[in-house]
Amino acid sequence: MTNTHKNTYAIDLDGLEKACHDYLLVNLAVDPAHDISHVQRVVENTKRLTREENGNPYVSIPAAWLHDCVSVPKDSPLRSQASSVSADEAVKFLQTENYPAELVEQVHHAIAAHSFSANIQTKTLEARIVQDADRLEALGAIGIARCFLTGGSMGSQLYAPADPFAKHRDLDDKRYSIDHFYTKLLGLAETMKTPSGKAEAVKRTEFMLGFIQQFSSEIGTPLA
Repeated sequence: MTNTHKNTYAIDLDGLEKACHDYLLVNLAVDPAHDISHVQRVVENTKRLTREENGNPYVSIPAAWLHDCVSVPKDSPLRSQASSVSADEAVKFLQTENYPAELVEQVHHAIAAHSFSANIQTKTLEARIVQDADRLEALGAIGIARCFLTGGSMGSQLYAPADPFAKHRDLDDKRYSIDHFYTKLLGLAETMKTPSGKAEAVKRTEFMLGFIQQFSSEIGTPLA
């Protein structure tokens, strides 16, 4: 699909992307699951969804670059505010780049609304694109890797040996990483807001289901 959004502000998007990248290299907090490679993958997801959904790249792409510019740990009581804090910091940065005020406001919303825990309604296509692009990072092979990376950094066990798939206990993804598949990850495809995002999420979820089946086989505990 040809993108119909015109660059009426004469924005050097390549230059802005480089500025965002350089800014993050200096300011991004140390978090193995939310490092620069995570941001770059979200940007690539965003670019593809923006093309396929005919979104405005002058909103979605800077929002993707800056969506996690302030890192708040997953187990922090302030986690639900993280996206709004990042959105505020993104505004400050974009203002130093003389980014058009009308677009800055839209970027702010896209960042604030992208977070799962923030529960902010996505009011624009670009906000839906960035949210989907970020949620794709929690699915597929990357999603599996990041789940265990985060669990390990928080001191979680891989699974509960006596009852790996919570047949006779409550799910607890703070203690067991495998539980996170069932508390959140396997349901993400149903939360996607764009057709392109949902199609990719379904594919990645199928891969994760195959992983769990293989995991079940290797630990000798049937799923059913």
